[in-house]
Amino acid sequence: MDPKDRILVGIDTPDYERAETLVRSVTGRVGGIKIGKEFFTAQGPDRVRQLIGEQKLFLDLKFHDIPNTVAGALRSSLRMRPAIVNIHASGGRAMMTAAAQAAAEEAAKLGVAKPLVIGVTVLTSLDDADLAAVGQRGPASEQVERLAALTQECGLDGVVCSPREIVALRKLCGPDFKLVVPGIRPVWAATGDQKRIMTPADAVAAGADYIVIARPIVAASDPAAAADRVVEELEAL
Repeated sequence: MDPKDRILVGIDTPDYERAETLVRSVTGRVGGIKIGKEFFTAQGPDRVRQLIGEQKLFLDLKFHDIPNTVAGALRSSLRMRPAIVNIHASGGRAMMTAAAQAAAEEAAKLGVAKPLVIGVTVLTSLDDADLAAVGQRGPASEQVERLAALTQECGLDGVVCSPREIVALRKLCGPDFKLVVPGIRPVWAATGDQKRIMTPADAVAAGADYIVIARPIVAASDPAAAADRVVEELEAL
């Protein structure tokens, strides 16, 4: 894979003009755009499609509900032509199985490529103490492995995981299981609220398929230059 194609830039703003400026600045420099709840809730699906154009879309809405509702949400999401969609793996076996089946059926019905359906394991803002506080069995790395194994059993294409779990999940789930990795911070960027982080080059070297980068690029004074800087780091591998 071309190094730049591994990079998904997170656009987390409710403002369409701001988002459009950011997308335009990185078009052709990265592999795709991640759109999350903030932009989607403010602007809706039509504006998502308008914003993205022909670029690869990672629709980061983290669906988590009863199986029938999540399956319906997956069907509706395909109208935005995402390349990647995600659901919370903690929603359980029935929910994940329904989501995978719904995505495949709707893609066939619409005559479009089926998106990668991936499970969210443990959010990168959480650590062992956070899991304990909500009654989940830690450490975080073990919870990630449990959920990743279940995700694969349910027919999903991969997971979102922190950089720290890449090596273990690649060993556990094999070479074809997709690992989409947020919590990426170049050495020249601030850590922010992420607790389980890694540099872009280290994450790809460890086995990440895609790396998600938001603030180090979108908050930079020159987002295009910041994106190019990340690409150069990956090209040096």
